Amino acid sequence: MAENSSGTCHLAGWGFARIYYYWTGHAGSKLVEVFRESQNLIAIEKALGDREGFTVSPPPDLPPEQAGFADAILDTDGYLRRSLLRISTPQGERKLSLTLRLAQTYLSSQGIPLEPGIRDPIAIRFGSTELTRFQPNSGGYVRADAGGNQILLNFRSGREPFRVISLNDIKSGHVDPNWIRDRIVLVGITAASVKDIVNSAAITGVNPKLVYGAEIQAHAVSQIISAVLDGRPLLQIWSDGWEYLWIFAWGVLGISMGRLFQSPFKILMGLGMASVGLIGICYFGLILGWWIPLVPAILPLVFNGAGLTAGLFYRHQQDLRLRLQERQFIIEHTFDTIHNGPLQRLARILSTAQENHLSSELLLSELKQLNQEIRRVYESVRRETLTQGEHIYLGGNLELDLHTPIHELLYQVYDNTITRDFPYFETIKVKINKFEPLESRYLSIEQKRGLCRFLEEALCNVGKYAVGVTRLSVICTQENGENVLRIIDNGVGLDALSDNLDQSRGRGTQQAKNLARQLRGTFRRFPNSPKGIVCELTWSVAKAWFW
Repeated sequence: MAENSSGTCHLAGWGFARIYYYWTGHAGSKLVEVFRESQNLIAIEKALGDREGFTVSPPPDLPPEQAGFADAILDTDGYLRRSLLRISTPQGERKLSLTLRLAQTYLSSQGIPLEPGIRDPIAIRFGSTELTRFQPNSGGYVRADAGGNQILLNFRSGREPFRVISLNDIKSGHVDPNWIRDRIVLVGITAASVKDIVNSAAITGVNPKLVYGAEIQAHAVSQIISAVLDGRPLLQIWSDGWEYLWIFAWGVLGISMGRLFQSPFKILMGLGMASVGLIGICYFGLILGWWIPLVPAILPLVFNGAGLTAGLFYRHQQDLRLRLQERQFIIEHTFDTIHNGPLQRLARILSTAQENHLSSELLLSELKQLNQEIRRVYESVRRETLTQGEHIYLGGNLELDLHTPIHELLYQVYDNTITRDFPYFETIKVKINKFEPLESRYLSIEQKRGLCRFLEEALCNVGKYAVGVTRLSVICTQENGENVLRIIDNGVGLDALSDNLDQSRGRGTQQAKNLARQLRGTFRRFPNSPKGIVCELTWSVAKAWFW
């Protein structure tokens, strides 16, 4: 024994027997004589070289079977969680650790020899207790150094799990002989100046996480002796297959919660309860000696559940937005159908009635037709809703398939609208139409519908407001790499230079501007020369690569 700076030397003991000597220098003749006579004294050595390759040999007066190495393997974070029991030196010499030597010496006196494992022939076994060998992927480790023969440390709890006796207590006779008789006694130095200290977060001490080497040896040998004699569980791990199944099961549970519960609050509550349950299972498993993966299992549980919760939030928002869009579409579509149909007839009836040119019989006839058109609007909207909006209804009970090429659709709209009973259609003497094929690969169903409504609205404006019109041109063609839909009249119509009717706020104008925005094109309404109005919509033939 050697004194430290405070003149004390500690003995760490618990309910077992035998002694090891912590070698510190030259021994006197009496000490050499004790070495030769004592069969229960185990000395230490440093068998693995440090950075410079230095090793420390055991006392020369002890046979090799009474020496054990005190080397340890630290994890990458600098903490000690494993106990190294057996190694093979670079010279091919097989050595046992101090921990294993102490356990072997004590248990052999109990008639329990050290033997190879049964389940794992490379492992170490005492009687029926086989020390579970550490593997590279044991527990939370991934490709760890599993060289030699290692086991996971199962530390004892409490601030003072072992009796500690100072050198002064021995000198003053304050030591009960029963504390030492038939027990394992570790002689070591507990002084910060010696720097025999390791990090271990599993042990609570005066200096948190800092543990003296003698204490670590006490925990290691106590673990083996207690496992063999008292059945205290060793730390064990599942095979990789069971761990993968365990992690997969918790990931499936997280997904199942998202499928089972439609409420995000219920999903979060379920995740919280499942996480608490998982932590509890892993905690009690650790008490029973099983290291069950916690973090690898809780991550897929939380991520899958939280991901589905976020997805559910997003889906709710998307469903709500979609429902609002569908309602807005139905409202706008219904209004557009009414605006370009019954409202046009109603406007003509009001205009004629104001001029006192409408007899009661004619008024009754017009109202009957208006009633029929309104009813047809209902049927049209209902049919378009049932057919997912792939048709468009025009006046005269005409229904067009929007999958038809766009230039053919526009011609049918023109042909249907120009025959309607509007006052200024009757004054037109010259009708010019040109419907050439347009590039329509990138046009959606709704954009096709919008083009049809645009042409219908522009022609209705001519029939209602183009006073004195005698010439009408409708051009659908390609010019300078752009699709062009142009309606030209020579009536007085809507004076583009006046704001009497505030055209910028009209429903038809807003429709045209929205359509142009969707097509990445341009809408213009400007005066014709010498008189009349030009209503024009242009958009690019080719679709941009980023569109």
